Amino acid sequence: MTGARLSVRNVSWKPGRGALLLHPVSFDLTPGEILGIAGANGAGKSTLLRLLYRFLRPVTGSIQVDGCDIWRQSARETARKVAAVLQEQPTDFALSVREVVALGRRPHGSGFAGGGKRDDEIVCNALERMGLLRFSDRSFGSLSGGERQRAMVARALAQEPILLILDEPTNHLDIRHQLEIVELIGTLGVTIVTSLHDLNLAGRVCDRVLLLHEGRAIACGPPRDVLTPSHIETAYSVRARLENLAPSELPHLTFHL
Repeated sequence: MTGARLSVRNVSWKPGRGALLLHPVSFDLTPGEILGIAGANGAGKSTLLRLLYRFLRPVTGSIQVDGCDIWRQSARETARKVAAVLQEQPTDFALSVREVVALGRRPHGSGFAGGGKRDDEIVCNALERMGLLRFSDRSFGSLSGGERQRAMVARALAQEPILLILDEPTNHLDIRHQLEIVELIGTLGVTIVTSLHDLNLAGRVCDRVLLLHEGRAIACGPPRDVLTPSHIETAYSVRARLENLAPSELPHLTFHL
């Protein structure tokens, strides 16, 4: 898999005639970069992600993946380039784990009904990367929340995207699998946009961070420049302090009311 160039220009969104929930925001990502979107609940993180994976259409601005506006092509064409893993996990799939992961091949003209040897290899590789091979024949609905999350990431990987959108990818995961997901994110080689509540995690895994507050961008850039006590106080209404736990490590954020 290779990464996409992502260009977001003055993108905003509002529901119908309502007020803007996301004010114009712009940023660019080079292939393989990881952008973390952070902010308090209601800051606009999920709204921005929904725009990026073509679920919502922007009121203003444009979103280009490798120079192509995602709204000037079909939904299927976008799905061949962009995959999303959401917080909301379906539990009523009457499918096996392998069949769910194989659904990631649908934008390419195949799926769990059988798409040939190459599709089988891609699906097996995705299952293996997420540690799910031993669950392949189990019913998706019988999995735990964390196992379902890993299966949905595997489905996204089977889609072979060049842009991967992750909405709180460590949600429902225990500490071990949180760390595994974080390590995996850094090795995929695709362009990634992910929302994260854990700011220390964002500082560890992301090349850049976009910090939102009430639908507006406060700052966007390298974690050290964005995740500052003053920016965090504005975004979260808490006091933050940077602590150097070890000379070779990134500063660790602690928070206080």
